[in-house]
Order: sequence, then structure tokens, then C-alpha cells
Amino acid sequence: MTLPLMIFAAGKGTRMAPLTDVTPKPLIQVAGRTLLDRALDLGREAGVGRVVVNTHHLGQQIRDHVAGRDIAVSDEAGMLLETGGGLRKALPLLGTGPVVTMNPDVIWTGPNPIGELLRAWDARMDALLMLVPLERTVGRQGDGDFSLDPAGRLIRGGGLVYGGVQILRPDRLSEIGDEVFSLNRLWDLIIAEGRAFGLVHDGQWCDVGRPDCIPLAEALLDG
Repeated sequence: MTLPLMIFAAGKGTRMAPLTDVTPKPLIQVAGRTLLDRALDLGREAGVGRVVVNTHHLGQQIRDHVAGRDIAVSDEAGMLLETGGGLRKALPLLGTGPVVTMNPDVIWTGPNPIGELLRAWDARMDALLMLVPLERTVGRQGDGDFSLDPAGRLIRGGGLVYGGVQILRPDRLSEIGDEVFSLNRLWDLIIAEGRAFGLVHDGQWCDVGRPDCIPLAEALLDG
């Protein structure tokens, strides 16, 4: 199955300051390679189709970085729309049907998380989120996000962390009236109907949201 990929690259990266004063977070390097390129590598290896990145903070740097590649840019220079509003704005570039969305500011070990999701996706699902047990995360601050029922459906709260990559049917974004909103709003609609599922990643995961996380991520990759 070939699906389009949306990479969320528009955020201000305030937790990564002062590095993000001059460089957008997706262009921060870990072990000599940008976070954005690492995310693009995972998409390519998994066989995704059309790729879209959105931009806002220092967006021209990201445009320049992807220039000459077959990557579409959804420009949010006028207003940062958050994940839900950003995905809805990008839909004309992504086409109809399910889409893979990915936050680039993480490092994965183990199987390709996009490939895992593509193999597990089926018609019961409106969302399938990649989850990581809290004990297999590095650099994470705070508790987990979800747990799963026996059928693999999402339940809010628990020891599983959302890893920042999912497959999602975006149709119901049109039901949300706000221009700026998080995808949590859409998840809540889907969870209530029992059509949001989770998949537990067989590997480790590092949040690269703060400067002190960079050496943690590099150590994880070296391990």
C-alpha cells in the first residue's frame, strides 16, 4: 500500500532554543544528519508516495533544503496552524484517502515505524498511532499518553507514548470549525467511535526536542 506522507516541519521549536533562534528544528543535526532528512529516509525506505512538508518558523531554510527534490511545501508563513490545521491546509497537496503523518524531531531504533504501520493498517481503522512503552523512551519528560484495549483500540492515559508517526483518515477534519487546532481534536472524535488504534513499536525512541537530547539520541544510534 502506497500512501502520501506529511512531515510536520512548521513548529517554532521553542524547547530547542537557542539552537532554533537561527535554525528550524527539523534542520538540527543528529550524528551529522538533519532530523528532516532522517524522517524523509524512513518514508522513502517504507515506500511512501507523495511527500509534503509544512513550513512556518524560518521556513525559507526548509524550502531551500528540500529544493530540487520531489517534495511539496505547504506554506504557513501567515499563521502557524498546529498539527490539525496544518494537515487540513495541506490536503490539496496530499490527495484523498489516508495519509501518514510524522513529527521529525525523534530518533527511532528497530523496525521502520512507517513500514510497521503500513503493514498493520486495515479497514476498521480511522487512525493507527505508533506507540512506544515509556520504559523504552529516551529524553521523554512526563507520563505516557495512551493504553490499548484487548482489540488494540486507543484509550487515553497509560504507559504508552505517542511516537509522532501515524496513519490517519483526514476526512473528519472538516467537522472542526477552528482554523488553528491540534490533531488531538480529531483523535478524540475517532476514539469515541472505537476507530482509533495503536501499534506498539519493537524498538527504542528518543525525543529530540531539547538541546540536551541531541547527545542522548546520538548515543542511542551508536548503541
